[in-house]
Amino acid sequence: MNQALYKIARYAVSTFGALAILYFSWVMLGKIMPYFSFQHAIHFLGTKTDEVLGKTHFIWAFYLHITSSWVVLMTGMIQFFPFLVQKYPGLHRTSGKIYLLFLLVLAAPSGLVLALYANGGLPARVGFFMQCVLWWGLTWAAWRALKLRQMQQHAGFMIRSYAVTLAAMSLRTESYFMYYWLGTKPIETYVTVTWLSWVGNWILAELLIYLGLDRRLLRAAYPKTTHIQSSNI
Repeated sequence: MNQALYKIARYAVSTFGALAILYFSWVMLGKIMPYFSFQHAIHFLGTKTDEVLGKTHFIWAFYLHITSSWVVLMTGMIQFFPFLVQKYPGLHRTSGKIYLLFLLVLAAPSGLVLALYANGGLPARVGFFMQCVLWWGLTWAAWRALKLRQMQQHAGFMIRSYAVTLAAMSLRTESYFMYYWLGTKPIETYVTVTWLSWVGNWILAELLIYLGLDRRLLRAAYPKTTHIQSSNI
């Protein structure tokens, strides 16, 4: 009975999480598309000075970041469904490679450039910069563990990496809550969520790993395998 309830709860949480991420991804896609009119007075770009907008490396970093981060958000989600690993291992491997490549080569490095021009002054710039460094480091550690066939460590670092990926989702959720429910000022809200979004997600990831989420994911993905080789992932 307890095992059945656990499976139902796990399925419910997984489904809710996936739907929330898919909804957020759809909303973000709607926000990204207008930028491809390549006009500067749109949303985030409208908050930047002409001097910043005149910097070619900033514009390149911006467009690389918004497109690659969306791909990372979608492909990362696929990694955490054990039934996909069992039924479609090729999809798991391919989406995992895309996640690693886009994050390590495009999303995190372009985020570092954008962090130098972040709104909110030095506290926000340092916060975003540290987030991108951590994001890159955790993802590289996940790739390194995979190459060394350390599958539990790989799963743990992927949980941490995707938790930081989801900081974009947390940032907007926390901003809404702080501004509309707590009545904080815009600049206070922005600087606070700059840090809270990724630090909070990282702490949650560490808690889930401590509770055994990495081991449970591996057991669910490979129920009949006691020794998992890197070629299986």
